[in-house]
Amino acid sequence: MSGIKEYRGYRDLIVFQTSYQLSLDIFELTKNFPKEEKYSLVDQIRRSSRSVCANIAEAWYKRRYQKLFINKLTDSAGETGETEVWIDFSFDHKYINAEQRNKLLEKYSEVGKMLNSMIRQPEKFCY
Repeated sequence: MSGIKEYRGYRDLIVFQTSYQLSLDIFELTKNFPKEEKYSLVDQIRRSSRSVCANIAEAWYKRRYQKLFINKLTDSAGETGETEVWIDFSFDHKYINAEQRNKLLEKYSEVGKMLNSMIRQPEKFCY
């Protein structure tokens, strides 16, 4: 494995660390959403944001099989897009401000780029 960075686990991946922190940030932000959103928008955005990092962890354990690894990363990328939509809804309903929205979308854009890089180069992670 010369020239390839050694990862001990998915927790070492910047994409996991970033997406995990984003899910914690979203949890905190949504504590202030209206009660009527508890079982709709709050549930949806928390679920999708958590699913981003959960799918990365699942992909890690499937990296012996490149197609399964890519499939789970693709699921994670899909959840990233879904979370971005819920962020837009949160902004449009005035539950978050423009600064919060822009910061979250910028970070999710980074996550998406990292996921796409991993999808394009699975040999760096699979064995």
